[in-house]
Amino acid sequence: MPEDIRNRLGLRPVINVSGTMTSLGASIVGPDAIAAMTGILPQFVEMGDLHRLASRAIAAATGAEAGFVTASCAAGITLAIAATMTGSDLAAIEQLPDTTGLKTEVVMLTGHMVDYGAPIDQSVRLAGAELVLVGQSTSSHAYQLAGAIGENTAAALYVVSHHVAHYGMIPLATFIEVAHAKGVPVIVDGASEYDLRGFLAAGADIAIYSAHKFLGGPTAGLVAGSKALVRATYLQNRGIGRGMKTGKESILGAVAALEAWGRRDHAAVRRRERAALDHWLGVLDGRPGVTATIDPDPTGNPLDRLKLRIDPAEARISAWDLVDALAAGDPPLIVRDHEVEHGFFHLDPCNLHEGEEFLVGDRLAAELDAAQRRNEPLISCFATRVQRQEDGILAWPD
Repeated sequence: MPEDIRNRLGLRPVINVSGTMTSLGASIVGPDAIAAMTGILPQFVEMGDLHRLASRAIAAATGAEAGFVTASCAAGITLAIAATMTGSDLAAIEQLPDTTGLKTEVVMLTGHMVDYGAPIDQSVRLAGAELVLVGQSTSSHAYQLAGAIGENTAAALYVVSHHVAHYGMIPLATFIEVAHAKGVPVIVDGASEYDLRGFLAAGADIAIYSAHKFLGGPTAGLVAGSKALVRATYLQNRGIGRGMKTGKESILGAVAALEAWGRRDHAAVRRRERAALDHWLGVLDGRPGVTATIDPDPTGNPLDRLKLRIDPAEARISAWDLVDALAAGDPPLIVRDHEVEHGFFHLDPCNLHEGEEFLVGDRLAAELDAAQRRNEPLISCFATRVQRQEDGILAWPD
């Protein structure tokens, strides 16, 4: 085994049981992408031609007319929205974020108003646009979308994510139908989605994916869609997109990851993930206060996670205190805890290195056993935990 560079750098060698999370480095970059990046780094290349190569690869993988690689999915949202405002008008591109004379409104469902590490509305506003919310947080209707679209509407943004409200939302097909009837292009944020073809096949004008999540590529955003809109998105590199540009290594690494995705034995990946889930179910079977169930992905991706619901009275530890103990131990386990205040969290096996599922099982058993031996249950104040996390962010770099 090669040396773990984290040890040499003094970084904690965490085990990621959270999933494809940017805060942990997103995903394991595959060998094809690593080789492509290593090969291009010492070389010079005409970037326009490299972007053309990437466009063809993205089009082949997604069924789009063209594609473009930018810094991230968040950058892709900003630049695609800018593209709907400016088209290929170079003067308008240089004018942004001054939107004088341009359409500025972007409609989006209120239930899609999420934070993925930053507020999604900020990605819209960075282009100089303004967001027009449709419906309520858990209710939206086609007539509301139609009524929100007016003469100043540049685009309609649809978000596919585990963060969004999962009921009461206008289905994508209806969203596209209503927007197109009003002559408005539809942009789909599909950052963490497996389906590289479905959104465009459903009629979306632009679909945006993260290269660094399930694809296992470098940090980058993939913009796929109609040639005219993708061209206008690419041309934003002459304006606000300059600060979101990608290097040669990210572009070629993303292409290699896309091509490797097409060759991947996805069924074998699912079998390995299921074996990890089954091992954890065995470890947790019969433990006081722990209910473990298989939980399908909420957006329909072909993967499952293990949901652990914790009864603090019987487990003698709260869900969030267990999460924190796992993160503080050796080895540190980072779980999927964005709903932990409800008394549960998830274990995601998609980013495990070989054998790590057994380390995860051992750590779970050790912490649950330790909780049973305590004189008093460990049930801390959740609000204090949240404040401590915020204080930690503000204390960086100390």
